[in-house]
Amino acid sequence: MDVKQNTKISPLKLIYQIVQGALIGLGAVLPGISGGVLCVVFGIYKPVMELLSNPIANFKTHVPRLIPVIIGMAVGFLGVANILAFFLEKYPDPSVCLFIGLITGMLPSLFREAGEQGRSKASFVSLIVCMCVIFAILIGLQMTSLVVTPNFAWYLFCGFCLALSVIAPGMSFSTLLMPLGLYTPFVDGIGHFNMSVLIPAGIGALVTVICLAKAINALFDHHYSIAFHGIIGIVIAATVMIIPFESFTEPSACIVNVICILAGIVIALALDKFNSRVKVDE
Repeated sequence: MDVKQNTKISPLKLIYQIVQGALIGLGAVLPGISGGVLCVVFGIYKPVMELLSNPIANFKTHVPRLIPVIIGMAVGFLGVANILAFFLEKYPDPSVCLFIGLITGMLPSLFREAGEQGRSKASFVSLIVCMCVIFAILIGLQMTSLVVTPNFAWYLFCGFCLALSVIAPGMSFSTLLMPLGLYTPFVDGIGHFNMSVLIPAGIGALVTVICLAKAINALFDHHYSIAFHGIIGIVIAATVMIIPFESFTEPSACIVNVICILAGIVIALALDKFNSRVKVDE
C-alpha cells in the first residue's frame, strides 16, 4: 500500500474521513456494533491493522492518512457516551432495535467483503461454528445471570473487550459486557471522563493491541475468507441475542421497535451506498 501518494486530501474527502472516524467511534460504543466492522466497511481496516501491528515502521506513512479518522473516532467515541447512556436509560428497547437495524443493514456489505478473496466450504463451516459458539456462550451467561461489581480489574477487562472490538471485526465489546452488568457503568464512566474508568480501560486496550494486533493481522493475511466468515457468524449470533423479544408482545411497542429496526437498516444501506461512491485508497 502506497500511502505516501495520499497525503493531499480534498476538503470533501477530509470531511468524509472525519465522519467515517466518528461513525467508527460511535460504533465502538453502541451495543452490538463493532468498530472493527465499520473499519472494514469503510475500507480502512487494513491500514489501521498495519499501523497497530507495526507502529514504528508504519508511523510516517500511515498516521498522516489516518489523522482525520482518528480525530473523528475521538469525537464519536467520547462525544456520544452521555447521549447513549441517556437513550439507553429512557428508551432501551427502541435504541437497541435501531442498533439491530444498523447491524442488519451492514450484513450485505460484510458478506460481500468476506467473499472478496473467494469462498470455500471451510468459510461456511467457520461461519456456522463461530455462530454456534457465541450462541452457547451468551445463552450460558444469561442462564447463570452472572453480575459482577465494577472495579479496576474489571475495567481492565472492559479495555480488553473494547480493543478486541476494533482489531477483530464483528466483536462488539458490549456483547460481553452487557451480560456481566459492566456496560452501563463503563459507558457512563467514559461519558463523565471518570479517570478510575478511563485509566484501567486504556491500559487494558493498549496491552490487548500490543499482544493481539499482529496475530489477528496475520490471521487475516493467511486465512482471510475463513476468518471473515467466522466474524459474520459472530455478528449474527450477537445481534440475535440482543433482540428484546419481550417488548414485541405489546402492539404499540412492537410498532415502534419495527420502525426503529427498519430505520437502522435504511441508514446502514445508505451509508454503504455513500461509501461505495467515495474512492477509498488502499
